Amino acid sequence: MAKARKTGAQGSRFKRWTISALKLGSIAALLGLMVITIFVVIARGEIDSFENLKASPNGQMIRVRAADGTVIQSLGPSFGRWIPIDEIPSDMKDAMVAVEDRRYYMHPGVDPIGITRSLWVRVQRGYWAQGGSTITQQLARNVYLNNNREFGRKVREIILAMAIETKFSKDEILELYLNKVYFGGGAYGVDAASRLFFDHGAEDISLAEATIIAGLVKAPSRYSPTADAKAAIGRAGVVLEVMQDAGMITAEQAAMVEPAKVKLAPEPRQDSVRYFTDWALPQLDNLIDETEKAIDVWTTIDLGMQRAANTAIQQNVPGGAQGALVSIDRDGAVRAMVGGTDYASSNYNRAVTAVRQPGSAWKLFVYLTALEAGYRPEDKVVDEPVTIGGWTPRNSGGSFAGEITLRTAFAYSKNTVAATLGEEIGTSSIASMARRFGITTPISTTPSMVLGTSDVRVIDMTRAFAAVSARGRSVTPYGITKVTTIDGDVIYRHKPPREVQLVEEYVAGAMTDLMQSAVATGTGRAAAIGRPVAGKTGTTSSNKDGWFLGFSSGLTTGVWMGRDDARAVGNLQGGAAPARAWSNFMQVAVARRPVEQFDTEVTFPERLDEEEILIGEDGEPILFDENGNPIGGAPIGDAGGVPSELTEPEALDEAWVDRALGRSGDGEGSGAPQP
Repeated sequence: MAKARKTGAQGSRFKRWTISALKLGSIAALLGLMVITIFVVIARGEIDSFENLKASPNGQMIRVRAADGTVIQSLGPSFGRWIPIDEIPSDMKDAMVAVEDRRYYMHPGVDPIGITRSLWVRVQRGYWAQGGSTITQQLARNVYLNNNREFGRKVREIILAMAIETKFSKDEILELYLNKVYFGGGAYGVDAASRLFFDHGAEDISLAEATIIAGLVKAPSRYSPTADAKAAIGRAGVVLEVMQDAGMITAEQAAMVEPAKVKLAPEPRQDSVRYFTDWALPQLDNLIDETEKAIDVWTTIDLGMQRAANTAIQQNVPGGAQGALVSIDRDGAVRAMVGGTDYASSNYNRAVTAVRQPGSAWKLFVYLTALEAGYRPEDKVVDEPVTIGGWTPRNSGGSFAGEITLRTAFAYSKNTVAATLGEEIGTSSIASMARRFGITTPISTTPSMVLGTSDVRVIDMTRAFAAVSARGRSVTPYGITKVTTIDGDVIYRHKPPREVQLVEEYVAGAMTDLMQSAVATGTGRAAAIGRPVAGKTGTTSSNKDGWFLGFSSGLTTGVWMGRDDARAVGNLQGGAAPARAWSNFMQVAVARRPVEQFDTEVTFPERLDEEEILIGEDGEPILFDENGNPIGGAPIGDAGGVPSELTEPEALDEAWVDRALGRSGDGEGSGAPQP
């Protein structure tokens, strides 16, 4: 009896506890429903109208234009025609609903069954493997949220989806979704996707095509028919099975569909102009702040020159090798850029990314430094064997010409003369000159650097030669002239940077004179085009790299050839294939430009000799530093400095003068002070 009473009491307590738990659960559920309702009402008020949602894009579209306005590339989202729901084929609607949200017409924006399945998989695997998102949730995410899988974002997505369901009909939601969802390849909406993959509008989509498009939403890049046709066909088969299982098509209809036989639109040709756009477009991040409106990017590229550049490289590059070309106008505008023989097989841009040894093309900086230090084109130098710090340079061919002019040494690219000049003027000075002219890569200062052992970029070397063409003024390459909205509003316009005089005009003029001789009579004869040309060849050891860089009629072009693995290429001298490619290109590029003669009639400053040495009151010569101030004293005109009236002594100690001027002589017996 007692035991029965105890059991009855326990049953009574369990009943009361159960009732209490149910009451608390009901109250909590009611409160939760009230909170959700409040959030849904608030979210509903923040959702745009149907017409506004139709007009808002999903991302920024960028059209790239050549110098003549021709559209050469379209990037970012592509939006086709907005297709009303009643014009979208039923097969397309059914395929999308079947594979993405089978219970679409039965749920209020959120599918409890799908969410439960997603949570269960999450518990089993330890990560989110299935989203459980409805079409409405996907629309909310695409329009208002992002694609991360944080819990907080998922809650906001659910609230927004329920709010959307209270504001729009199922047909309106499906219309928004089908016109805004991303299908890969930059295409947003079924019309853009249909035009991209099948070359016709969405109103003509067949059942087979619908299965391919519907299958893309899960993973656009993985199932793209242009990227992986096999994967796309396999995914389309899954869509067919789901449609049949949902009762949207019969087994007979499914059997008649052959996605593998769907005719795809031809892909746009990936030609060489992409090397240029790949270089220019990243610069937009520093030029504009606009990230939403569709824009037109107007560039400097000349399509005629670009075609000529691509042809010149392809027709002249040795077998198994690669080639690059950059052509810069007198103001820095890049008119042509080729980064390889075929963009489709290799988009690696050798014109702006690769670093290679310039060989004798580096002598531009050696001779610029020598000219600035006082050398003249007609000065005598000696081409003879020389050893510097254990390094013995050799000339091409192994012969020596003896006493020749500086002009001849440059024209025939005499390595021994360059080495001697490097020792006299200093390799650090040459490195500084290269930096001054825009070389951005590390520079060695060992004696052999005069022969171009430091790696450089094609665009940097071309820029340096362009500065010589500009009579010693800096040239900054650029590729974008202006950026406008689709409506024509200008949001960026190129402004020329401040020019810097890198070397005196007479130095640039003398350098042009030397380079003109290199083409007229020296190693660059193959680059002749029937009008004045100034340039320089470059060949590295074992023929691993071949260069020709030069200018004519205001256009400066650099050509490089070699293998990506830096292996030797037979007969790859700068004066051969690179020079011929340069000539082929430039004949087309400057054909409509007036012939320009080089101004090489320059006036050099007078050289310092014994009669020009300034003498102080004590009868001793005065030496000056690089700033024009006397060594060992204050600047002229300052208190304690050198008096303004200077006199010449009756005689000078010749040995001391020899040392002061750097001439030979040991100065023994001289009583003059040491400088």
